[in-house]
Amino acid sequence: MSKLLQKGWRPAAVLLLLLCIWEAAVHLANIPRWLLPAPTSIALEFGNGFGGLMPHLQSTILLTIGGFLIGCTIGIIVAIVLHMLPGVQEAVYPLLILSQNVPIIVLAPLLVIWFGFGLLPKIIVITLVCFFPVTIAAMNGFRTTPSEMKHYMLMAGAKKTQLFAKLEWPHALPAVFSGLKISATYSVMGAVISEWLGAKKGIGVYMTLASSSFRTDRVFVAIFIIMIVSLVFFGLITAAERWALKWREEES
Repeated sequence: MSKLLQKGWRPAAVLLLLLCIWEAAVHLANIPRWLLPAPTSIALEFGNGFGGLMPHLQSTILLTIGGFLIGCTIGIIVAIVLHMLPGVQEAVYPLLILSQNVPIIVLAPLLVIWFGFGLLPKIIVITLVCFFPVTIAAMNGFRTTPSEMKHYMLMAGAKKTQLFAKLEWPHALPAVFSGLKISATYSVMGAVISEWLGAKKGIGVYMTLASSSFRTDRVFVAIFIIMIVSLVFFGLITAAERWALKWREEES
């Protein structure tokens, strides 16, 4: 806890300084509230509208968790299959790269046409956002396994599955968690984008309604909530990483 406080006070101080500059600039320049609200106005709107905001927040969090779990699971499975089958990797890997060149904001309307306005197109959007960082990170992690250790296990008669389970997978865990942390932040963005497709509630819906009614303060409330939720997800994955990698500390 003390280490967290020592490392966290500097970014907190910078953030506080930026908020103070923002507050002062709005008042000194007499910027209209609908154009750029002050941080105090945003905080006041958050406090006053917290009750009405909670259903939107809960919907977004549930959607994010579901899409994140599905996307990361698919990403890890794809990485394992491509690693275990080099021939398949040579054929599929370029297609994975090309798939990331299609903007999600363009693909989203097509998903609505194909699958309707239900939950499925939203989950697909989050899955597409999440699976690629995990897949690439896991595949890179598998490649970092020390070759001398692989040679030793092969000399000892280890099978390919044993080599993967006892050596390659444990050594790839740091890279896998790096991909999970990237996907955790992307998943919130993916959830908000998916809610623009026609959801009944969610932070994306809240933001759209606020923007169309020129409630800029509510738009900033939604933006700050998205940032906070992303940081919370990132922190949870980091905590899980520390717990899962205790074997590295014991080994060292």
